[in-house]
Amino acid sequence: MSLNTLNDGKCRSAKPSEKPYKLFDGGSLFLYVTPSGGKIWRCAYRVDGKQQTKSFGNYPLVSLADARKKRDELKLKLLDGVDPRVKKQDVPTFKVACDIYWTGRNDLSADYLNNAKRALEMHLFQKLGEVQIKDINREMLLSALKVMDARGLHVYVRKTRMWASQVFEWAIANNHAQSNPAALIDPNKTFGHSRVTSFAAIEPKEMSDFIQRLDMEKDLQSVLACRMLCYTWVRTTELRMMRWKEIDGNTWIIPAGKMKRGLDHVVPLSRQALQIIDEQKARCRGSDYVWPHDRRNDRPMSENAILYLIGRIGYKGRMTGHGFRSVASTWANENGYNEDAIERQLAHVPGDKIRAVYNRAAYMVERTKMLQDWADWVESFRQIDTGTAESGDAPA
Repeated sequence: MSLNTLNDGKCRSAKPSEKPYKLFDGGSLFLYVTPSGGKIWRCAYRVDGKQQTKSFGNYPLVSLADARKKRDELKLKLLDGVDPRVKKQDVPTFKVACDIYWTGRNDLSADYLNNAKRALEMHLFQKLGEVQIKDINREMLLSALKVMDARGLHVYVRKTRMWASQVFEWAIANNHAQSNPAALIDPNKTFGHSRVTSFAAIEPKEMSDFIQRLDMEKDLQSVLACRMLCYTWVRTTELRMMRWKEIDGNTWIIPAGKMKRGLDHVVPLSRQALQIIDEQKARCRGSDYVWPHDRRNDRPMSENAILYLIGRIGYKGRMTGHGFRSVASTWANENGYNEDAIERQLAHVPGDKIRAVYNRAAYMVERTKMLQDWADWVESFRQIDTGTAESGDAPA
């Protein structure tokens, strides 16, 4: 593209039109003419492959010669590795620093980058996003992280502190900050710890292998029940005691008497869960239980059926039926779903227990979408044609 193609005559004579348009001078510099007659100098550039635009001011207040000078100064900054978004006399805000740092991490997977950026955006930007990174101290950062910890996100808050720490280290290396307040926070002493139980659970990243291994089993009742447990986030006992009369369209209403907290619980049923229910209708032998005992219709399936299945496919000691709740909770929190909706779906009672009695279907819209998204994510790991496989046949 030719350089310096404009002159003052062209700039002065440029008339407004119905839509804004650009007069290019070369070197990514152009005069932006608005429908109201405004004329603004702008220059396009890229940082880490992303398109950016910088404004130099209005014409004729900023002359053509001045605009060209500013363009050349901008290009020199880029050659020196200086990000034009950070003013020379200033340092970036925490929000801008996060964007610059994580955009430059091309060595990480897209999912990992998304999780890190989403955590910082959701939990730290509200309090710290517009604060210059050099001005953030330990107390300010800790105050924001404590909000997460108070919500019981004991594992997630530790990851968020770690991701923030990396941004502060980048800021120190680039002379934007003098210290790393995240490094001054000891997560083991500062944050709470989740109650230790015997319910082993794999990490979300291991779900692909688990689901594919499960698909190698025949469509036994325990296999279908295991998938149903995964799709619904309920406890194993709640699933075993599931009765046909509790299913209402695309929801499953678990009576208060069966729930750990003594409150009715509504479970949205995903498309995949409904398919399992339809298949189970043909094999339950007229039992009132959705998952009857293999020898008696008047009793639910064995309490160890799913645990034995998980052990048989190679996950003994690493995963349990209850573990799906942990995996799902981690997945939902890392993917930015409403934290209250997550807790409600796990049947964790809010502080106002009386209100909860009359609000058993709270956050149903969010919960319905969340469980369907989760089921779609889990199903994406399956490597069989679920529309053609015959019941009882193992996949090829």
